[in-house]
Formats: sequence, structure tokens, C-alpha cells
Amino acid sequence: MKRINNSVIALALFIGIANANAQEKRTLSLDEAVRLGIQNSKNLKIDAARIEEATADLLEAKNRQLPELKISGSYMYLPIKPNVDIKLPGVSGGAGGPEIHQVLYGSANLSVPVYSGGRIKYGIQSAKYLVEAAKLSTENDKTAIAYNVAQAYNNLFKANQSIKVFEENLAASQKRDETFLKMENNGLIARNDRLKANLQTSNIELQLLEARNNYNIANINMDLLLGLPETTEIEVDQNYIEEGVDIKPVDFYVNQARENRKDLQALAQQRKAAELGTKAAKAENLPSIAFTGGYVAADIPKFLTVYNAVNVGVGISYNLSNIWKENSSLRQSQAREKQLAATDELLNDNIKLDVNREYQNNDYSKKRISVFEKSAEQANENYRITKNKYDNGLATMTELLDADAAQIAANIGVINAKADAALAYRKLLQTTGTLTIK
Repeated sequence: MKRINNSVIALALFIGIANANAQEKRTLSLDEAVRLGIQNSKNLKIDAARIEEATADLLEAKNRQLPELKISGSYMYLPIKPNVDIKLPGVSGGAGGPEIHQVLYGSANLSVPVYSGGRIKYGIQSAKYLVEAAKLSTENDKTAIAYNVAQAYNNLFKANQSIKVFEENLAASQKRDETFLKMENNGLIARNDRLKANLQTSNIELQLLEARNNYNIANINMDLLLGLPETTEIEVDQNYIEEGVDIKPVDFYVNQARENRKDLQALAQQRKAAELGTKAAKAENLPSIAFTGGYVAADIPKFLTVYNAVNVGVGISYNLSNIWKENSSLRQSQAREKQLAATDELLNDNIKLDVNREYQNNDYSKKRISVFEKSAEQANENYRITKNKYDNGLATMTELLDADAAQIAANIGVINAKADAALAYRKLLQTTGTLTIK
């Protein structure tokens, strides 16, 4: 029996140690969380692949200006004797000709582009603009990720602070229940009043359970955003909501957005690429000129041998069907230009709207702090007065419990208002493209 008990104790210790190790705690500042979020973002990995694709397109465009060298060779076996009829004077052919059963042939052709109507040049420049647009789009996504991480961090902070407030109030409420139980036993209060206090304690317990559930969900969301194991418990830096910032006039932020928004800059690069695409489409109606060179060797045993047949020249290529066919590529490129121009106008309008909206939200969030702080002062003072009245028999139990509930709500409101104000300012920075990663 003693051996069994020892085994049970050892197993319990092992499980306790395993559970303690399973939940890793990690303290992160907001800036550290943002860096982790960007480092492990799945969206940025997709963006990196898009940049690689755009870079490969640029390489393909550059390759078009390089010489083309092609080598080919053939060997043919002729199982049936061919009929060879040579018409050259003094050379006999026909049935008495040589036995030909195999043919060897090889050639090398070199082509160096000289003029293509600008198609190659425009293609390279356009590809460069598209690479730059892909990079700028990635920077814009980084800004969005920085805000998403800040939002998740803010939710985690609010949930954690709510837990602390509810835990403090639950402890006070449980202590009050003990006091009321003694008072009931001594006949100082009615059983119904004591039960009302117990009900208030149960309500606080339910609120605490909900807050802990919200915290766990917010913590898992942060783990996934940052690329951390889902068992990692993140402890937030509570000082980030106290950062004071002087707000400038709204026109300042609108101008900042015009200068720094990466999506706007990426669109500008796409428009430049589209303009070059139109020029390249127009060049389809122009001829292409290239220097050409070649080498040919052939061997037909017992009949013909050719070596060192070198040729050089100039090749001109022109598609005559362009005379009667309408240039569909040109129309497509011009339509693309119009589409991007309209998108640019729409994006500028949306930027103005976004900046003004977030500017107003930021101002509103700061005013909310003052209102909630005033409300908390009033709620705390109201609870103090009501408690004093209750102790002197001038207030009912219901009035006391209502004052206590209002005090809890007001104190949580102050915390949430400060957190929302800090997040609102970061949202304003995101809309201006200046949400930096420190």
C-alpha cells in the first residue's frame, strides 16, 4: 500500500510540473508584440512571394534585350534508298546515283535585337515600376498588421484589467457577505437583505468568469498573431495607455497621408507601369530589326559534305496583319490606365474620409476619458455616501448594491476609455501611413 501511495504522489508531482511548464508566461511591450507580429505574419509571406514574382517578371523583361543563340542538330536514317535527281551540268543522278542511307545536319543561329519599337525598353521600365509597387504594398500591409496587433493587444489589456477589478470587488463582496451573515444571525438584518447581497456576489462571479473567458480568447488570438505557441500567456505592459500625445490640426494628418500612404504610392507606380504598357502596345505596329548570324554543317555520306557555312545579316520582322487588325492590346492598356486613374481619385477621397473620421474618433475617445473619470468619482462618492447611510439605517440594501454595481461599471469604464483612446490614436496614425514600428 505504501508503494502505491508513493507512486500516486510521484505521478501527481509529475502532472503538476508538466502543467506548470505547459503554460509559459511572457511579458511583451506593444512595440515588441508588433515586431513579432510582422516577423511571423502569413500575409507578409504571401507579399514576399509576390515581390519575388514581380522580380522574376523584371528579369524576363531584361532577358529580351540579350542576344538569342540557338543550336540544333539532326540525324536521319533512310531505310529506303531515295531517288536523287541532280540537275547540275556534268553531275549524274537518277537510278545510278550514290547509296544514301543517313543524313547529319547541324546549325547555330544568333540574333541580336537592334530595334523593336521600344517594346523591350518599355517592358523593362514597366516591370521595375511593378516591383516597386509590390514592395510598397508590402509596407502598407506592415502598417495594417501593426494596427491589428495593437488592437489585439488592447483587447488583452482591457480583459486583464477587467479581471483585476472584478477580483477586487468579488473579494470585497465576499467579505461583506460574511459580515451580513453575522448580522443576520444576530438579528440585525433580514434574511432577504442578506440574500440580495449574496446575489450581488454571484453576479460579480459571473462577470469575473466572462472576463476570464474574454481574456483567454484574446490571449489565444495574440498568440496566433505573433506566431507563439497557443499555451503562451502574454502579460501586457500597462503603461502604454498613459502615453500623452499632442494632437495637431486635421489638415496636418491629411497632408501626412498624402505623403506617406504606401497604398497611394503603390498605385502611382502601377499607373506609371500602365502608361508604359500603352506605349509598348503602340509599338506593336512597328517593325523589329535584329542582327543575325548563323553556322550550318551537313554531312550526307558518299554524296555531300558542307562545313563552315557561316552567314551574317540583318533581319526585319513586321506583322502585316496589323494593317487591318485593330490593336486590342492598346485598347486594353488604355482601359487599364482609365481604371487606375479612377481608382486613384477614389483612394484619395477615401483617405480624406478615413483621416477625418479617425481624427474625430480620436478626439471623441479623449473626451470619453474625462467623462468616465468624472463618472467614476461620482460613483465612488455615491457608494461611500450610500454605505454610510446604510450603516445608519437611512438606505436600503438594494440602494447599497446598486451603488456598488455602478461603482464597478464606472471604474472599468475609465480603464476601457483610456485603452480605447490609445488605440484610436494608433488608428489615426495608420490612416496617415505613419504608424511606425520602433
